[in-house]
Amino acid sequence: MGERDDAQAVLLVRALCDLLHEMTQRLAWLDSRDATGSWARAIRLEAAALRRDIVEARRHIDQLERRYLNRGAQAQPISRRREAR
Repeated sequence: MGERDDAQAVLLVRALCDLLHEMTQRLAWLDSRDATGSWARAIRLEAAALRRDIVEARRHIDQLERRYLNRGAQAQPISRRREAR
């Protein structure tokens, strides 16, 4: 694993963090809806899918950071830097 792999991992982590941010915002919006009937069912289904996607994105980010970016406990992961803003 060379510098090129590390650079690609950084780009992928940043893209995943951007997507994670968008999904989190969408989920918050869905959770704030007070819907009834078939509309409520559609919202619950989309929210459930987003929750699964968010967990998967976080897992991928963590794996990339551990494998390619060699993040120790002292270094703040790229994915957490965005959340700290």
